[in-house]
Amino acid sequence: MTFTIRSPRSRVLATAAGLGLVAGVAFTISGTAHAHPSPSDASTSAESLPRVTADDLLKIAEEQIGITENADGGGTKFQDWYVTSQRAKETVERDGGNVNAYANAPWCAMFVSWVGEQAGIRPTVGWDAYTVTWAKWFQDNERWGSKTTPGAVVYFDWKKGDSIYGIDHMALVKKDNGDGTITTIEGNTGNGKVEQRVRPKAEVVGYGYPQYAA
Repeated sequence: MTFTIRSPRSRVLATAAGLGLVAGVAFTISGTAHAHPSPSDASTSAESLPRVTADDLLKIAEEQIGITENADGGGTKFQDWYVTSQRAKETVERDGGNVNAYANAPWCAMFVSWVGEQAGIRPTVGWDAYTVTWAKWFQDNERWGSKTTPGAVVYFDWKKGDSIYGIDHMALVKKDNGDGTITTIEGNTGNGKVEQRVRPKAEVVGYGYPQYAA
């Protein structure tokens, strides 16, 4: 069996080591495996969460800059946390495989998941190990768009497509640079690190918008 891993380095076809992240699977299975709230529940959940601003979330993300994966592509606290999370159990139920395989899997999504958890606003930031599923969740909750805003979750397609099914990578927006680029904080870069990067807007598929305090 093979599965597609969405990596910031490239789209990689690998032998299954316990995960079944096959493009499309997440959208043919529905129901109990999803921990994300419905559109109506999302607003209710946000009202009961700590008052966290986009700057608060970005500060947590920036404090992780420099963290580097090991030679196996794992060993980060983001992957270690995800392996033990309830969401890992749910995504394995959805996609198949074994939770331990997340320990060395591409971790851009796990990084953003961890930051949302640390900020205390995971229900409005979302969490997953698969970028396409996460983008779809923002769409389903009517929190998806094309406007660059600080604290937004940004999704990239290196081929510059506009379909969520072509997403390769995700990050957090720090700012719009006003010159056709954005500054991001992201994990699992081409260097296997958490880094601040400048990315062209031409590679952006769309943005997911967590609900922040004013």
